[in-house]
Amino acid sequence: MNIQNLLLFLMELIGTIAFAASGVMVGIRKNMDLFGVCVLGTVTAVGGGTIRDIVLCQIPSALLEPIYVETSVITALLIFGFLYFKADKNAARFHNSYDRVMQLMDAIGLGIFTAVGVMTGIKQGYTDNTFLLAFLGTVTGVGGGLLRDMMAGNPPYIFVKHIYACASVMGAMSCIFLYRQFGKLPAMIISSMLVFMIRLLAAKYRWNLPRVR
Repeated sequence: MNIQNLLLFLMELIGTIAFAASGVMVGIRKNMDLFGVCVLGTVTAVGGGTIRDIVLCQIPSALLEPIYVETSVITALLIFGFLYFKADKNAARFHNSYDRVMQLMDAIGLGIFTAVGVMTGIKQGYTDNTFLLAFLGTVTGVGGGLLRDMMAGNPPYIFVKHIYACASVMGAMSCIFLYRQFGKLPAMIISSMLVFMIRLLAAKYRWNLPRVR
């Protein structure tokens, strides 16, 4: 494995851990048991990629490369165990920091998986199909969180919370442009950082799309 592939693999693992952690946080807040927390964390981490692969008529990569499922389960077990065995000391801290941690984990996962989705489409030979690449990037980025919220009985985060899906669309478009100009690694890193910054700024300054009140 060369350095570029190693960096990309590490980015995918970071995104997997971040999304799994966000799923675990939701599961714990919904008072799910250990199994439920593990399932929700795993679905959040690999759900978007699974939807993407189904669109591309492929066997989901999570089934072919179980390291991502394993990483999700380990992340869920560690977070659950930490909060379970120190519940008295960490309960108040957990609830106070819930929104902040959720925003951070979602921002990291959203940025990385949006870029991963675009690169998956490029790898399959759709380099010139901008619309498809943007769709694959967006659905990979937001799909896991959408499934997480539906399974937890929450209004989907992408429809009610600040700039979310729009950040993924912008990241996907930037990734496509950067790939065509500078190549794979710069495109993934810069577009992931762009999505990350947009999400954090949207949360900080409460940027929202118009809605009827």
